[in-house]
Amino acid sequence: MSPYILETEGLTKEFRGFVAVKDVSLRVRDGTIHALIGPNGAGKTTCFNLLTHFLTPTRGRIRFKGRDITGSRPAGIARLGLVRSFQISAVFPHLTVLENVRLALQRARGHSFDFWRSERVLGELNGRALELLDAVGLAQLAGAIAVELPYGRKRALEIATTLALDPEMMLLDEPTAGMAHEDVDRISALVKRVAANRTVLMVEHNLKVVENLSDTITVLARGEILAEGDYAAVSKNPDVIQAYMGAGDA
Repeated sequence: MSPYILETEGLTKEFRGFVAVKDVSLRVRDGTIHALIGPNGAGKTTCFNLLTHFLTPTRGRIRFKGRDITGSRPAGIARLGLVRSFQISAVFPHLTVLENVRLALQRARGHSFDFWRSERVLGELNGRALELLDAVGLAQLAGAIAVELPYGRKRALEIATTLALDPEMMLLDEPTAGMAHEDVDRISALVKRVAANRTVLMVEHNLKVVENLSDTITVLARGEILAEGDYAAVSKNPDVIQAYMGAGDA
């Protein structure tokens, strides 16, 4: 079997003549943390949207666990075990933290909207929901209303609801964006912890986070793969340095 859980071949996306992603052949090794980085406008988010089919590729193929998923619906891709965090994020701001994770667990079991079920039946999911909250450091906030959480804790809740689907591979789009230093450290530790038994592909601008977490890094520039390797290799690559300096990024 291939050591790669996710592979793309010639992945391309054009928007009325503008090529946002061009001939990207990406290989993500099973059980690793793989970072997708690059200056603003490099095509990182477009690439994520292609992988989960929120955008349809103009050309190219996508394989997950050896299966061609090109053209599959986003919900079908999630059921196969490839989940992007916002697909099941905490979209019920006025429910409690526990209720949000419990609803995600219902979704995992194929019962998305069982609001009419008895409290006893729904309560049977509480044990697993609390385990997930404990895993992301939110067990003490189980009764808090989601909308009242600080930003960093909301992102932790989003990861908990993602974990409720028990994905084999998680796609995290800038998990530490907009966070204070304390929250960056907390979420970084969380990503490392949840990656212990699954694969993570993340887009991340914080290069310190990328350095500390990533096994492999793919650098995009102008929609194409510019370099790939570990942090030591890509950070010294003159093409990568030029791409970031030319874009005005630190």
